[in-house]
This record gives sequence, C-alpha cells and structure tokens, in this order.
Amino acid sequence: MSQESTVPGELGETAVHAAEMAEPGAVTIVVPTFNESGNVRELLRRITESVPTRLPCEVVFVDDSTDDTPEVISEAARDCPFPVTVLHREEPAGGLGGAVVEGMRRASSDWIVVMDGDLQHPPSLVPELVGTGERAHAGLVVASRYIKGGSREGLAGGYRIAVSRGATWLTKGLFPRGLRGISDPMSGFFAIRRSVVTAEALKPLGYKILLELAVRSRPHTVTEVPFVFQDRFAGESKSTAREGFRFLRHLLGLRTASPVARMLVFGLIGATGFLPNLVALWALTRTGMHYVPAEILANQLGVAWNFLLIEHLLFRDRRMHRNWWDRAGRFALLANVDLVLRIPLIALFVHRFGMSAVSATALALATTFVLRFVGTEALVYLPRRKGSRTQARRGA
Repeated sequence: MSQESTVPGELGETAVHAAEMAEPGAVTIVVPTFNESGNVRELLRRITESVPTRLPCEVVFVDDSTDDTPEVISEAARDCPFPVTVLHREEPAGGLGGAVVEGMRRASSDWIVVMDGDLQHPPSLVPELVGTGERAHAGLVVASRYIKGGSREGLAGGYRIAVSRGATWLTKGLFPRGLRGISDPMSGFFAIRRSVVTAEALKPLGYKILLELAVRSRPHTVTEVPFVFQDRFAGESKSTAREGFRFLRHLLGLRTASPVARMLVFGLIGATGFLPNLVALWALTRTGMHYVPAEILANQLGVAWNFLLIEHLLFRDRRMHRNWWDRAGRFALLANVDLVLRIPLIALFVHRFGMSAVSATALALATTFVLRFVGTEALVYLPRRKGSRTQARRGA
C-alpha cells in the first residue's frame, strides 16, 4: 500500500506537466527518504538554486518514513518552481533500493538523477551529471569520490571509511566486467537515462542501487564526474550493521544470477552441512547405533541446516513462488530421496572398499551433488503459475 501526493496541483495536473517536460535533457530527481524531515526543506531549496530553469525538472520523493517527513516535503514544495511528488510506502519492500526503483517507475523525463535526502550529495552537481551524460552520449553517469577532484571527506570516522573502501574493493573484485569504468560502485549519486532502465529486472535489497543497475541493466557507455561527499545536514546516518548484512546478501544474490554460480554456492552451502551431519553421525554411531539408522537421523540435521542457508542466501528472491511449508517439505523430501539413493552407495563403500561410515557418507554426498542441485532448483524454487503466486506470497 502507498499514498501519493503531488505539489503543486492534483495528480492529473502533474501528469500534464510531466508530459510537457519530457524533452531532451529533462530530469527527474528521485530521492528515497527515511525519517529525513530535518533535511528535505533545505534539499529542495538547494535544488531550486542549483537547477537552471532551462533544465526541465521534477522531484519524486519515495518515502518510507515513520516521522512527519511526507508532510514537511509537501509544505516545502509549495515554494518550488517545479513539480514535487511524494510517494509514501506503507510497506517499504526492498529498502532504499526498492524506493529508488519505485521512483524510477514514476519518472517521466529522459534523465533520472538518484540522490540521498541528507544533503551529502550536493544538488549543485545535478546539471553537470545530466550535461556530461548528454555530451558523452552516455547511459549512466556516476558521481565518484575516487577520481581526481572527488573526496569522501563527509564519511564520519575511520571505521566508515574503511567499510566503504572494503565494500568497494569487494564489489569490484566480484564484478570486474559489470563494474568496468566505475570507480565508485558504492555511490548513491548518479544519473541514468530512463531508456536504459528495466525496472522489472531489478531486484534491489538495501541501499546500494547503483550496483544493482550496473550489473543487471548495464548501459553501453558509462562515464564519471568527481564529487565531494558532504557532511550530513541533519539527522542520523542510516548505515547500520543490519544494512551491511543486507548488502552482503545482495552481493551474493547478484553473483549467483547464473546457473553455474548458483551451483557453486549450492555446493559450498552443502559443504557446510557436512559438519552437523557428520558430527551427529559420529555421535550416534559412538552410542552403538547401526550406521544406517544413524545416517537417517543425522541427515535430518544437515537438511535443516542447508535449507535455512539456501533460503536466505541462494534462493531468497524465489521464496515468494511457494509457501514456506511447501518449500521446506519439498526440500526435505528431495534430501531424503537423495539419502535413499546414497544409502546403497554408502553400503558399497563400507562393505566393498572398507571405508568408515563417515568417509563413505562424505563421498556419497559429493557423488549425488549435481542431482540435488537440479532437483532443488526445479522442484522447490521453480516459479509457479501466475494464479498461485498471490497465495504463495502470503506465506513467504
């Protein structure tokens, strides 16, 4: 659910204004906000001062706030010479990245500039971003802290600087081709042509939307302009440990977009499941239990461990296709069918080759790996028919 208000005028009047200004060089500024009531009035004032009248402009706020930010925006927008839209989301799906995607869907101009609402991104750079894109015939223009003339001085403290730098190195190492020509993939300040954005292909998680756009909707021509990261004008930073974990999950989701990468991560997750499986097997066989029933019991612990990791790390974006109990039941069924197939292999390794129960189990798990991956992807996380998705989403 969301609520939208437009200032000045009603929604129909704004639609007319938007149609009139959809001309070369026109810009929609998308600002995701979360409790930024102390900043938005100054932000709109600086945009008014910075964007020349010859550059048709509109501002779209996508707001997830729990304070009075939407009301402050509406009041401040009365003094703006350009249309200002406030879209308040009651369900902030995808975090700040999801808010940006929603704003992009509402954009009516040739260019979309994305910036934060805390004034750490200087509005005075908006015309340069668009102008550079036009001159270079680029699809994406990134405001970078890491090229000549740029600076990250607005980052408070050595810890945040180290985290930002480390995240930059990590992402560029994971996506050397997708981020080619982008020195600052962690930047939240950029301009992109509306024609190169495929909103339906984006699956944002958290606040690093530039990374999502560069990897999933990579424009052919990318350029950069330097910018100095400013101090926050008011309020507190939204960068938390929770956002950091969401960022790492987002990285993993992007990196596992291909089947080969998913199989690799599936194998790594399965390898971590060896530990609870084998420890339980060792403990049960030490009590004198025969290795066959011991393996059946121990396998359930490994199944639960793997299911939790696969759900949250590998197939997170496919969980809405089925109810959680459906996914869990199918995953457990596949794992135990796999176990039935493995037991003869284990018996063969134990009795024919004289292997221990633990080593025989490890070898059998590796042998059936590919079948487990194909079965899990096709039978547990395969998208359902459209008519069944609404009900499944409620249980995700």
